[in-house]
Amino acid sequence: MAEHAPSMDAVPGAAPTTAPVALPDTPADTAPAADGRTPDEAADAARPRRSDATRAAILAAARDRFAADGYERATIRAIARDAAIDPSMVMRYYGNKAGLFAAASEIEVHAPDLTPYPRDEAGARLVRHFVERWECDETLTAMMRVGVTNEAGAERMRGVFAEQIKPVLAAVCPVPDEAPTRAALIASQILGMALCRYVLHLPPAVGLSRDELIAWLAPTIQRYLTAEQP
Repeated sequence: MAEHAPSMDAVPGAAPTTAPVALPDTPADTAPAADGRTPDEAADAARPRRSDATRAAILAAARDRFAADGYERATIRAIARDAAIDPSMVMRYYGNKAGLFAAASEIEVHAPDLTPYPRDEAGARLVRHFVERWECDETLTAMMRVGVTNEAGAERMRGVFAEQIKPVLAAVCPVPDEAPTRAALIASQILGMALCRYVLHLPPAVGLSRDELIAWLAPTIQRYLTAEQP
């Protein structure tokens, strides 16, 4: 075998030195983040979970099916078919039809706090809030359709509005004992207009601009909120 020539840098008589071994740097795309997660883990956390999309599809199909068939005739199998999933997935997430209906009819109307504003603006502000919510949230319209077709849906809608309007009334109602009655009256106006405008699509109701709708409803809602007597 051929002998290797000594290094030009070698010092005669000196002990051979071993060059330090360079450790590979941790690639930037796998280095842990400040919270200890790798970039892949962080990306997975940021990416919507598949189960969320599945749940959303189930709930959308359930609202449509409950609205079309009513609670009694709607079936888990039909809802699963509409959502393009296996019926076992519906049962996995919601247990049974009652559990699915409860989830599908879960509504948060986000009733506004009216206390920072002048008392005589309460009606207009409340109506504007509900009109804007209705026009940006398909869930409310879907549940209105369910409420029209079956008693379970109707009861759910009545309960949601009665309960969630209570905090508004508690802040402005002159007679606290009348709060349940006033809440029911407000719901009758809000739900009645929503039914005509967003479900039945009655031309005069649909034809009103948002400002016109608020101008018509606000005085009545103001009276229900703050009037001493009918």
